[in-house]
Amino acid sequence: MFSPQGPSVRELVVQAMSSVEHGYDLLAPKFDHTPFRTPEKILDASAEALASRGPFDNGLDVCCGTGAGLEVLERLCQGRVTGVDFSAGMLDQARLAHPGATLVQADVRALEFDAEFDLAVTFGALGHFLPRERPALFAGVYRALRPGGLFAFPVAGSPPLGSVAQWATLGFDVAMRVRNAVWRPPFVMYYRTTTLPPLRDDLMAAGFTVQAVPLTAFGEYGNGSPRLGLILAHR
Repeated sequence: MFSPQGPSVRELVVQAMSSVEHGYDLLAPKFDHTPFRTPEKILDASAEALASRGPFDNGLDVCCGTGAGLEVLERLCQGRVTGVDFSAGMLDQARLAHPGATLVQADVRALEFDAEFDLAVTFGALGHFLPRERPALFAGVYRALRPGGLFAFPVAGSPPLGSVAQWATLGFDVAMRVRNAVWRPPFVMYYRTTTLPPLRDDLMAAGFTVQAVPLTAFGEYGNGSPRLGLILAHR
């Protein structure tokens, strides 16, 4: 799962026992050599699905990390590209990879932008927010977009009951809840809280009009549901 340039088991344990922010500061120099970085196939499929919905001027990557989403914005946006993250270490890596981007260290639950962007994206970050924190996050993204702007992000489909994927996500979330019950500071990362129905409800409550399109490159489960979709939330 990890390249020789990736973190050691000891480094991963230290990161997992840290807070979310400090954990990512520690992991940042080797993050792009781990499976946690959004795969290029997902970035490419998302960019392809969004290309026909432009043109876009300014773009915002919410929880940009080392800059995977900035790659998508740089392909699609004709104007300024901005990334926001609370980890200084991750932003340092993003700065090296995307010197032309504007990078801001901030808590995305309290975004201060006002109608500045035409397209906002986020990749692989929503599991770091408890459901009660999402309304503030989505309200901030809504404010950051211009009227008619688009907030887009991939979301995994619901695997069939009893499938390996269903048990894997359940097992991961249970392990994280046990870890957070017995160890402080907490490290928030859950998969089963970021399914389509609750995300759609929270986005609509923030004022968005929401649709989901399948990313067909990833195929379907045996029950016919897409393995991966793209949320398109319009202001």
